Amino acid sequence: MTLTGLCDLHCHYLPCIDDGVRSTADGRALCVGLRSLGYETVVATPHIRAGMFDNNKAELSEVYACFAAAVAGDDAMPATGLAAEHFCDDIFFELLEQGNALPYPGGHAVLVEFPPERLPLRVGEQFFRMQVRGLRPVIAHPERYTPLWKDIEPLETLVDRGALALLDVMSLSGKYGRRAQRTAEGLLEAGLYYAACTDSHKPDDLPIVQRSLERLVELVGFEDAQLLLGERPRSILDGTVED
Repeated sequence: MTLTGLCDLHCHYLPCIDDGVRSTADGRALCVGLRSLGYETVVATPHIRAGMFDNNKAELSEVYACFAAAVAGDDAMPATGLAAEHFCDDIFFELLEQGNALPYPGGHAVLVEFPPERLPLRVGEQFFRMQVRGLRPVIAHPERYTPLWKDIEPLETLVDRGALALLDVMSLSGKYGRRAQRTAEGLLEAGLYYAACTDSHKPDDLPIVQRSLERLVELVGFEDAQLLLGERPRSILDGTVED
């Protein structure tokens, strides 16, 4: 069986704005490669992180529009969209208040990245405020946060309160080390992931993504893999996530 109708909610195919691709040609190659693996929709999620990737909504929208124009009419391309990977700090919450964050298309959810070495203080309270505003927090690659290597309870608490955990499938192939891989496998077994993504940054990631998709099927079975990669990511875009 072949995985089809997949939706990638975390990808860095916009050129020269963060640690993703360096050219429009590489961005296209990444997207086309993902389509060959079964992805019908790929959402760009460039970083917004003060002092490291000082991107903003207006600039990212312009870069995305230029990329979309460059690939317009290209039958090899998947459908695309724009959001952002927001670093979870005070600036992010200011952007939310000002309407300057970049939620997923549809405006129902927003992708959030934690510092790798700690979980933010009062994040549960902040996530609750987001949900009151109609924005579901989506937690990027929780398997890569070192506090969760020893104790997954903080993630369980956030998920119980309505946050969604997003697996980076390349963790299953050891791209980020054995600890992250073991944590990803444990979180899968615990049923804490709502959906899965590629978090791909360059065309060279494509063979790793392919192996990782195969590994995901080995771990959870074809039907659950299809759910994590297709139906559930689309429900995030559609605003049809069920609690």
